[in-house]
Amino acid sequence: MTTAIENTKKSIQNGSLTGIEPIEKLLKKDEIKSRFSEVLGQKAAAFMSSVLAATNINTQLKACDPMTVLSSAMVAATLDLPINQSLGFAHLVPYSGRCQFQIGWKGLVQLAHRTGSYKTITVAEIYDGELVEYNRITEEIEFNTNNKKSDKVIGYYARFVLINGFEKSLYMTRAEVEAHGKKYSKSYSSGQWTKDFDSMARKTLIKLLLGKWGPMSTELRRAIVADQSVSSTITVEPENATLDYPDGNTDEEKPQEGSQSVKKTALDIKIHEAKEKVGKDRYYAILGDMGHEHMTTLSNLEKEVFLGKLKDAIKERQAA
Repeated sequence: MTTAIENTKKSIQNGSLTGIEPIEKLLKKDEIKSRFSEVLGQKAAAFMSSVLAATNINTQLKACDPMTVLSSAMVAATLDLPINQSLGFAHLVPYSGRCQFQIGWKGLVQLAHRTGSYKTITVAEIYDGELVEYNRITEEIEFNTNNKKSDKVIGYYARFVLINGFEKSLYMTRAEVEAHGKKYSKSYSSGQWTKDFDSMARKTLIKLLLGKWGPMSTELRRAIVADQSVSSTITVEPENATLDYPDGNTDEEKPQEGSQSVKKTALDIKIHEAKEKVGKDRYYAILGDMGHEHMTTLSNLEKEVFLGKLKDAIKERQAA
């Protein structure tokens, strides 16, 4: 039996949705409401109202494929993050007629604290005159806020301390953050970077710091994978959906040369989870044995084989 959601997706694909199934009507469908209720329970109605409010105040978002709006909203729902623009936890962002899910820096901090592993997480702008010394090798850094000369931001600093005492920090100059934004966002000159550079800079540092050094819960990993993604699948398990990254590459692996977007499937996510368990050295050694330098050059069949080899390596490591 064909569901209302499947009918809606077919309507979008054949172009018959325009003017017939606006998001207001989609949010009233039992199938849609049941999906959000499954995730949010009694909070579902209020959350869906916030989705409608977000689209009503943003004409570009309202003009987006409504299924991508609902899909992005569902990602936020599974993470239990509000999409209220003023709160800054998660955002529904229009891009070329589709809606992206974007995690805010406050959302990343919120998810990190939920792991129970972090004692403190700090991120801040560094003003002209405040930086005394920074050693990029030892990561030793010294600030003096009393030396502030002006409101000119020269860099950004992020740091976390775990409950067990482990700590890590990251400093990037404004120029380095700008270069990162231009590299990973095609809409750098017209999107969120131009609207609120400081917030995007904070997010960049938090995302890089946690992604490389911090303990990662399933929620936090899901948020980082879904960040800047687009999907037309409304699922309570976003990690099992095919995600498209039309605005740039959010993955550490390089996209295939000439590709217009980067897609990540459930298989890709499993491979990356296996990478964390087996270690980078073993991961790339196995990849090299298969004749590849990057996972993105593997076919789907090769990815299945690669995942199998990674699982075998994990078993060997656990047995050692």
